[in-house]
Amino acid sequence: MPHPARPTVTLREVAAAAGVSVATASRVLGGSSRTVAPEYRRRVLAVAAELRYTADASARSMRRANDSIAVVADDLTTPSIGIAVAAMERQARDTGAFVTVSSTHGAVERQFETVRLQRALRPRALILTSSRVEANALEGRLLGELLGYEREGGRVVIVGDTDMPFSSISFDNRDSAKELAAHVAGSGHRHVTILAGARGTGNVAARTSGFVEGLRHGGVDGRHIRISHCAVSRQGGFDATRRLLAKGLASTDAILAANDTIAIGAMSALRAAGMAVPADVSVTGFDDIELATDVTPRLTTVSLPLARAGAEAIRLALAAHPEVEHLTMRGQVVVRDSTAIRAG
Repeated sequence: MPHPARPTVTLREVAAAAGVSVATASRVLGGSSRTVAPEYRRRVLAVAAELRYTADASARSMRRANDSIAVVADDLTTPSIGIAVAAMERQARDTGAFVTVSSTHGAVERQFETVRLQRALRPRALILTSSRVEANALEGRLLGELLGYEREGGRVVIVGDTDMPFSSISFDNRDSAKELAAHVAGSGHRHVTILAGARGTGNVAARTSGFVEGLRHGGVDGRHIRISHCAVSRQGGFDATRRLLAKGLASTDAILAANDTIAIGAMSALRAAGMAVPADVSVTGFDDIELATDVTPRLTTVSLPLARAGAEAIRLALAAHPEVEHLTMRGQVVVRDSTAIRAG
């Protein structure tokens, strides 16, 4: 037999029972930043608990934006995105906000639809994480939606390369990749294959360009630099390396991967073919995810400040007096066991 519905307790009833004004009760129970005397706060909280008062969150959200920060990401299965989002959640929690996350799989139309939906839900801020967010995407419709959201009092932050007029955090992928490739060339490698990830992806394209530049400046003949595109995943690296092995790696002595997961897949394919890393082929990655130190051999890579970028994104999103900021973060080459020094 169903139980009768519990009578709804109103904020006015809580205020009356506590002997305070409705405004004071609202400040205590609504999470206002305005100061309430400790005695009044204790009385309101005690009465609310006794009467089992529950704030009407839906009504509150109709009056103002809520305390959520909506993160719109390309692919939540990517370890690097996981590191950044985890840092966002920690930072948001410390400020009393919370994070919701949506995945768009890198599709601009889906990105637009997600932003439009989030705008209707009125989060406090929107953070877009993507390799590239362009102002002319969908003939400017995405930009228009984001500008409309900011006019309504929201805040937009982009983690990734962009030409949009919002605060952003980007990574210097090209120069970091150039530094890693210079190390590989300086270690005596002269025949290199680059596993460049998917075509048209901004961050991995910049890394590939940096790899080529660093190798050439380090003395590697451009004819001995091979570029192979693949899915940006462990399986993509495995399959691409297996195809290269089938064609014959010839004198290839190093593989530079556009990220760590591709590199880990490449090492698996080499091991399955009976080749040793780094004795036969050196392998490098990019990002410095946790698995980079768990695999054998430990992976030489570029360590990106992904957690710091996540924390900074929340800081920008919640800034009391927001001004547009553009931050660029550079990675650091970390040499481990997956690369060797070749004889000259």
